[in-house]
Amino acid sequence: MSWLSKLQKTADKHLDKHFGSKSSSAQNPPTYHSSAAPPPVPQRPREDGENELLLQTFEWHTPSQPPAPNETHSPNSHYARLTRIVPSLASLGVTGFWLPPGCKANEPSGAGNGYDCYDIWDLGEFDQKFTRSVKWGSREELNDLLQAAKQQGVEIIWYSVLNHKTAGDATEETWAVEVDGEDRRVETCSPKKIEAWLKYDFPGRASAGMKYSKMRWRAEHFNGTDWDQSRERKAIYKLIDDPASFPKPGQESQQPANSGMNRLARFAGKISGAPQTRPGKGWAEDVDDLHGNFDYLMFSNIDHRHPEVQQELKNWGEWMLNDTGVDGFRLDAVQHFSFNFSREWISHIQQVSQATRGKGAMVIGEVWTGEVWRILKWLDSLGQGAYAYDAPLLYNFSRISEDVRMGSPNADLRTIARDSLVEARPQSAVTIVTNHDTQPGQAVATPIMPELKTVFYAFTLLRQEGVPCVFWGDLYGIRAGPSPCPPACMVPASDGTGMRSLLPDLMLARRLFAYGPQKDYWDAMSCIGFTRQGSPDKAGSECAVIMSIGEPIDENAKENEQWTQKGMEIGQPGEIWVDVLGEPGSRAEVQIGDDGWGLFTCKEKSVGIFVRQDAAGVNKFPTGFNVDVYTQ
Repeated sequence: MSWLSKLQKTADKHLDKHFGSKSSSAQNPPTYHSSAAPPPVPQRPREDGENELLLQTFEWHTPSQPPAPNETHSPNSHYARLTRIVPSLASLGVTGFWLPPGCKANEPSGAGNGYDCYDIWDLGEFDQKFTRSVKWGSREELNDLLQAAKQQGVEIIWYSVLNHKTAGDATEETWAVEVDGEDRRVETCSPKKIEAWLKYDFPGRASAGMKYSKMRWRAEHFNGTDWDQSRERKAIYKLIDDPASFPKPGQESQQPANSGMNRLARFAGKISGAPQTRPGKGWAEDVDDLHGNFDYLMFSNIDHRHPEVQQELKNWGEWMLNDTGVDGFRLDAVQHFSFNFSREWISHIQQVSQATRGKGAMVIGEVWTGEVWRILKWLDSLGQGAYAYDAPLLYNFSRISEDVRMGSPNADLRTIARDSLVEARPQSAVTIVTNHDTQPGQAVATPIMPELKTVFYAFTLLRQEGVPCVFWGDLYGIRAGPSPCPPACMVPASDGTGMRSLLPDLMLARRLFAYGPQKDYWDAMSCIGFTRQGSPDKAGSECAVIMSIGEPIDENAKENEQWTQKGMEIGQPGEIWVDVLGEPGSRAEVQIGDDGWGLFTCKEKSVGIFVRQDAAGVNKFPTGFNVDVYTQ
């Protein structure tokens, strides 16, 4: 079965994370209390002192034409495309590329985008799975990208799929039980032997003497899978030890026992409390508790408690830093594998990074949930600092957007950060407006009005909390798939020649003007503002930001004269401040009063970014950035 079909069927799991699970654990109020002294984030100082800004360098339908099997380069591969545009993105202030999953995967067409991971040591170097390159390009093209990024001061964040493998080279017989999809702790059949695709011999890499790693993966290195070849049956299988060695909990017999096929018995078990745990091999206990135990997500689930697995993944992380040359990692689905192993792995990575590069590595965990306490629980479990995506903030954007779209009186910008990671743990938050999972047309698409994306990007890019990440599909548009769309933050060009995107201008504004202490002016539901006081090391690096989701003050004014306004204190009396989002000749201007206050304005459902008229860099706006990336 196609792994894409499988993802569609698991969409309910992700929706559970957002809207609440059917499992008993999610229905009870959370009891977790965050650490009073959160672990520090590793120090990663930039020599230029500029703000960090990440770019997710792909969307779900990003096209790529990797090299032919007998070639090493293709002008139309995604790695080649990224190499060409590194300078232009660095000029906007991008300091890090979050790459797509780049290890050898099962689908030779690249339809799985690398999530159907097969060999973590093959980055497009070996002839395996009917191809040499990965979807995004060859190992040689990756090396070119790494070199170009380093020259521009752009770090490479590697998308690491360490939760599962797929498409083993041969089947292997192993003991297993089927489990309930709604509560993975509940066994729904007696132990039985299944035939699973769990033999990984990596023939392409083996022909090169098992280059980089000698380990061949077997059933002992996994604790779950989704396919029994002998019965041609799809289910969630928990892999277990031989039941002759470990009886089912509560039974004295050494023989396989009925595990509760009776639905009434299973229901009663859920009411009475957690099922007893089978001794020996099984799910990791230190994982998220959605669906009872959320160790299993998809494909063949890696057993991160196995010592050979632990050492292999640590060796791989060290190799990626020291030999391949990446600067950090984006860990996929961390709530689905052992928190203890995550702590050990990240600790090892940070030690290696400090020893070889003199600074910490950026490690970002994907704990995708609308409940911030679950993210804090994972962060606190690490014992040292890491980052996590602020999914609750993204859902706040969507909530406010839907309130505005429906004309709800509850639309309130003052709640924009409520119960988010950027509110609870700003130093650990990576903030996003959209990503490949929430983009239009995806199973967990999260609706946001196009005209409000400017507001939400201004919030993530110009404030002091969090590390913002811009989405490829918002910067360059989505060209394929069921829901193609233009770049985000589009406004009419003043010369009437068409549309232009404000997102590149927002990114450059972060690079030039978003520094120093912050003061909030959150005194109205439909309009909020804040100021940044600037850095003493960067002259003219202060700004005043106003954003609106509501109607203009004068509803009877002409369309091009409808403005929202807010008073804020910044600058010196008599100074002229201008909105850099406007075009020369038509920029809004504000004169700072004798009391140090200015009356700043923006249009409805829009943003104003005001800086001193003579600040360095004002003449760089509008950026004229080329968003037609596929012709560059």
